[in-house]
Formats: sequence, C-alpha cells, structure tokens
Amino acid sequence: MRLSNFVICGLLVAHLNAQEWRAWGNDQGGQRYSSLKQINKTNVTKLKLAWTYHSGDVSDGKTLTVKSAFEATPLVADGVMYVVTAFQRLVALDPESGKEIWAFDPKLDKSRSQMMYTHRGAALWTNGDEKRLFYGTLDGQLWAINAVTGKPVDSFGPGGFVNLKTGMVDPADTRNMGRGYGMTSPPTIFKNMVICGSIVPDSEPQGPSGDVRAFDAITGKLVWTFHTAARPGEFGGDTWAGDSAIGRGGTNMWSIASVDEKRGIIYLPLTSPSADRFAGDRKGANLFGDALVALDATTGKRLWHFQTVHHNIWDYDIPAQPNLVQVTRNGKPVDAVAQVTKTGFTFLFDRATGKPLFDIVEKPVPKSEIPGEETWPTQPVPVKPAPFARQTFSAEDLTNVTAESRAFCGKIIEGAVLGSLYTPVGFKTTVLFPGTNGGANWGGASYDPDTHTLFVNSMDVGQVFKMVKNREGATLPYRTQGAGTPASRFWDDNMYPCQKPPWGNLTAINLDTGEFRWQSVLGVVDALVEKGIAPTGTSNLGGSIVTAGGLVFIGATNDSRFRAFDKDTGKELWVTKLPASAHATPVTFLGKRSKKQYIVVAAGGGNKYNDTFSDSLVAYSLP
Repeated sequence: MRLSNFVICGLLVAHLNAQEWRAWGNDQGGQRYSSLKQINKTNVTKLKLAWTYHSGDVSDGKTLTVKSAFEATPLVADGVMYVVTAFQRLVALDPESGKEIWAFDPKLDKSRSQMMYTHRGAALWTNGDEKRLFYGTLDGQLWAINAVTGKPVDSFGPGGFVNLKTGMVDPADTRNMGRGYGMTSPPTIFKNMVICGSIVPDSEPQGPSGDVRAFDAITGKLVWTFHTAARPGEFGGDTWAGDSAIGRGGTNMWSIASVDEKRGIIYLPLTSPSADRFAGDRKGANLFGDALVALDATTGKRLWHFQTVHHNIWDYDIPAQPNLVQVTRNGKPVDAVAQVTKTGFTFLFDRATGKPLFDIVEKPVPKSEIPGEETWPTQPVPVKPAPFARQTFSAEDLTNVTAESRAFCGKIIEGAVLGSLYTPVGFKTTVLFPGTNGGANWGGASYDPDTHTLFVNSMDVGQVFKMVKNREGATLPYRTQGAGTPASRFWDDNMYPCQKPPWGNLTAINLDTGEFRWQSVLGVVDALVEKGIAPTGTSNLGGSIVTAGGLVFIGATNDSRFRAFDKDTGKELWVTKLPASAHATPVTFLGKRSKKQYIVVAAGGGNKYNDTFSDSLVAYSLP
C-alpha cells in the first residue's frame, strides 16, 4: 500500500511539474520543452493578450547613465510566478493575472559603473518543506529568498546573502575593487548545492577569477571550487605557458549550466580567458577556456571536457546552456549533451563519457602576424551538423538591400582582409563571421524529445576590427580598433548588416542524423518591408521553447515581435507586436484556477541592438 501511494505521489508531482516552469530551461537539463498542448497548430492564431506586468525598472541611459535590458525568464511553481527585473528586484506574481504578490529589493548600487542593467532569472530549491529562490546580482551578492514570504533567509550567509567577490577579487587590487564581478544568469541547483558562475571584466589579463563554485543551499558555506584556468600541477595546467594561468581573468561561466541529476554530472559552458583579443601573454591552448566541462556535481572534480576553441583571440565564448538530449545511434537510445556556440557549430557528445557522436576534425588555421602572438595551429570542426550561421564573407556577398547601404559597406571593405572563421585579426581591417555575439548567444537552443530535434536561433552580424599598438604603459602591447561602425560590427549606420540577407535564422537540427530539418528566416526590418524588400531576418538575442502542441515560440528578434513556428515545417504560424523587442526566453504553463495554458515573455527591448526600452512582462492565452 505504501509503495502504491509513493508511486501515485510521484506521478502527481511529475504531472504538476509538467504544467509549470520550475527551472530556467524548464528542466535542469535545459530542454525548454513543455508537454502542454492546449495551444497548438490549429488554434495558435487565436492567441490574445491576457495580461501585462510593468516592473517599473527600466533605463534608457538618460536619467541613469546605464541602459537596461529586461531579459529574464520567469519561473512558475506551485501557482506563483517569480521574475527578476533589470534592477535585480525579485518579484512574485499571480501567473494568471500578473498581479504582484511581493517584491524583494537587494538595493543595487546604481552609482556603480555597469555595462548594462540586466538579469536572466532565479533558481528554485526545495527540500519538500521549505522553498528558496537563489539568484546573484550585478554587484556580486548571492541571495537566498523565502519563496513564500519574499524575505531573505537569515540563516544563509551572514544575513540572507553570500558575498561572491570573496576569494575571487584580490583585496589588494584597489584600482578594480571587484568592479564588474557579479552574476546575470541563474545559478544551478543540485541537491543541497547552489552552483554559481559569474560575469567578469574581459579587457585586462588579470582577475577577477572566473572559477565556478558550489555553495551549501542551507548555510551558504563554500562546498567546492573548480579552477577554470587550470593551474600549474593541475590537469590542464600544461596548456598555459609558465605561470600565465595564475590570477588570470575571464574563463568564466556567464551563461547557464545544466545538470544530469541521475548521474550527478554538471556541464559547464566556459568562455574565453582574458584578454579576449591579444593572447601573447597566455601562450598555449589555455584549458579550460571555451570548453564544455563535465564535473562530478557533488565534488566539483573534472570528469571530461572538450575545448571548442583553442587559445581564443576572437571572443568566441561558449555562450549558451548545454542541452541534455537523447539521440538514436544504431537503433539504440543514447543520452547526449548538445552544445551550440557563437561560431555556429553544434557539438554533440555522449553525456557520460564525452565521446563525440559526430566526428570532429582538427583543421589547420592561419598564423597571426601580431608580434608575440602564437595562435594555435588547428581548431576543432564538427563534420556534422553543418554550421547554422555564416562563417565566411566575400566581396560578392556585399549587401544590395539599398544603394546607400551598399555604398556605406563598400567603403568598409576597401583594402580590408575578408577573413573566414579563425582568421587572426591583423594590422589591416579584418572582416570576420560570426561576430562577437554569434551565431548563437545566451538564448541557446530548445529540444523536442519526440523528434530529437534541436531548435537554435542565430544572427549573421559580422565583426570588423584591426589590431593597433596599445598606449604607452598599458598592460598589453596591442589592442583592437574598430572600423567606426556602431559597436565595431559589420553593418551600416542604420544597423543593416553589410552582407546580403538573411541576417537571422531559426534552424531545426535532427540530432539523430546531424541534418537540418529546416531553416527559416527570423525577423523583419519594417523600414525595408515598407520598400517592398522581402523579410531579411534580424539580429536576435533570447531563445526559444518547444511544446507538444507542435509549436516553437520565440521572441528574441530586434523587431518587437513574438512568434510561433510549426516545429515540423518551420512555417511561421502566428506573430504579434510587442511593446519592445523580447530579448528573452519565454515560458509556458497551465493556470491552476483557469486550467488555461499561458505563454509569457519579457519584452524589455534595449540591449545592444535598439533604442526602445520597456519594463513589460506580457502573457498570452486562448480566449
């Protein structure tokens, strides 16, 4: 009888979890899949606005010098929605009305210099009796908040939070003082541990450290630390010349980790060591920079790794949460992990062993002409799947959307090196694809377990730089110089990319075969559509979700739209206008009272690609 009750209880919990959105990727493995199908291909066109919540936390950079980007993914658990605002406030809402229940304010110091006010969300922990929300802030505080009351858990740390800068920032560094060290992505929960990455400055070679750490969810005490820049004597320490790993900055995890809870393995998507353009002071392959690293989640010990870029000098971070998936090999199921990258590659590995499930070839790449720089002679290229983003550019690819854009962009490439992926930037202006934001970015991919399909949105906005001598007294001898375009990207003064469209895509990849199922243009430029030009696609930041209703929902695009695509064909089935672009990842859930399925996304605009700012969280449902 007890066993029967246990089984029934387990099935009930699984059923309730399927109706909610309890982690950033819905599950700890980041599939971003929902089994809900009340909203489906036949009725998605009937979706209507259900409610809008305004957080009040928004900045266009005028009153406050720093701009905002509301790009959080809400959580929905036990009939409550939790979302983090651009100013780092944690808010609880009624998910069926959008009415505020409580709000916690960590009092972010807005006088501090920040790149941007932004946050991607919180993580939920429960032991069955108590529920806590964990999230880090831009100024480096890891908070534990009671999910019912909205109050800090006083027993966690010295009074509800842990100072993440402790042990990561050199106290003697009076010039930096930890500026730029914090968190914008949610931590990862495994049992009674809160596992944290960080954001760190990437323009200087020395600290703060990008090490990944686990904290006790009850007390806040440090449990383990993984050195992301392998130190002398550690595994990987011989991939750094001399003691260049000591005090090294970067090599951090600014995106989201995934956990295989059954195996007790956490997968870290790590980024480039600092500085990210000149690496003459860190000769070697530089593990674990730009590596997917599998750790024993209990101890923090390395199990396996794969480095996607050796000795990175292109800012080609691993930007996205790994997707824990299942594929079929020789008629048998294989648990796998898929990793999309800024470079436009998708890497697929056996989840337990790290064995590549499609061959990966080390291809020779050019040497750098910059004195003191020693580029790595090869870079890894997967045989399958094909790249989902542009990796080359030639003069024949120059834009023709308007005569003005073609003329503007034509001047940029006069005398420039038109490189391909992994061409080192030299003393001449160099055009490279993908750009520094990808390819894929933190929005990553969603996965459909029914068809073993990965859905990834990408942009094709190149980068255009050259290397120049640094100022006298600078830490490094060389630095980059842009081409005078906004943010040194390969686009014109209207931010129209300089190559022929498409400029943004949504790609469906069959992970069993490594082939594309389809690829659809993602986004429109209204000014060009008005001139009779077909949809071009746009730059995009944010991600997708996929549902059992046969739909892929995605905002992301820089055109203030929210869309639904047919997951089987790639046809756009529904589109609606938003108050601002939704540079975020949506969620879906079933209302406990109404039994209606809702789709919710943060439409905050801002970020790197537009000047429309908003504080809107919007929800849609069927009438």
